[in-house]
Amino acid sequence: MAARSSAPQTLALVESPAQLLNVVEWADQAGEAADDLAITVLAPVNDVSRRQLRAMSALAREEGRRVSWHEPRLGGAATARTVRSLAAELSGVQRLVVGDPFSGVLQVVMSISRAPEVVIVDDGTATLEFARQWVAGEHLSRWHSVATPDRRRQISAFARDQVSDSVRRRIGPGSGCRLSLFSSLDVELPRVPVVKNTFGWVRNRFPTPEVKLGSDLIGTSLVETGVVDVGHYLQGVASLVDQYAVDRYFAHRKEDVGKLAAIEQLGVAVVRPDLPLEIAARRGVLARRLISFPSTVVHTLPLVLADTPAELLVCDIDDSWYTASASARSESFLGAVSSSARHRFGLSAVAC
Repeated sequence: MAARSSAPQTLALVESPAQLLNVVEWADQAGEAADDLAITVLAPVNDVSRRQLRAMSALAREEGRRVSWHEPRLGGAATARTVRSLAAELSGVQRLVVGDPFSGVLQVVMSISRAPEVVIVDDGTATLEFARQWVAGEHLSRWHSVATPDRRRQISAFARDQVSDSVRRRIGPGSGCRLSLFSSLDVELPRVPVVKNTFGWVRNRFPTPEVKLGSDLIGTSLVETGVVDVGHYLQGVASLVDQYAVDRYFAHRKEDVGKLAAIEQLGVAVVRPDLPLEIAARRGVLARRLISFPSTVVHTLPLVLADTPAELLVCDIDDSWYTASASARSESFLGAVSSSARHRFGLSAVAC
């Protein structure tokens, strides 16, 4: 790789394929020059996520973006090495772009950065919860997190809260940090600029897909995060397959292989995309009817597929599906994700 003439003014830190896609969208929309932006992937451990990140990194490089790869999750020493390796570059950065303010690794990096400007790009519907917590002055914690009596985990949670408080002071109201948000969601933060992600790069980069008759079902990782019971989820999938003659099931990158095998037994082709669904949906053939549970895609796909005749339907989560360990916020949060998408894009709801 050729040596650059000057240090980049902007450093982007991403941990998921969607975050990397949204950084590319942000850079394209903002007109960020290739020499002014360095993208650092803080690799997860999930194999499918890693594969999608590799593929998304290749696309970003094709656009002239410089992407590096770090392994912070191979143990405590690996995290320390990653932070040390970033320290020198962080010292000269004027703008920090991050995709997940809830991430422990990113929170550590953000707490030591002194960049005067921070941009948060979408990491899915968690952005909605970030906005709520930022306004309320709460600890930054994921909406599906649950309390645990385990002593070691309580100590770990206390340590995370300490870092979270440091991040809040870093980017909170009155901090002096120029904070902005780049999002495809309808979200507002008082006195914080919100730039809308229209997915213009995806639509320009990939041709309008061929749309065929039939139905595709979009999977979710709500079972894997402990929010939804696997038995009820599979029953719901079976009902949708029967009602709408579903041909394909687009798996979420975090879905369990055993669960996906059970879905294949329903006679459905399980598709494991190598790229975020916002890109995969524009490559190849797409069903005219897309069905999704409440998730990020009910807000992103209407934008990505605006130039196609494809129709998106939303299947709400029934009260009986939630597990005993699901957080108290789960039902209201997912209901808001669904209802806001229906109102915003005129989507229809379907019953499972």
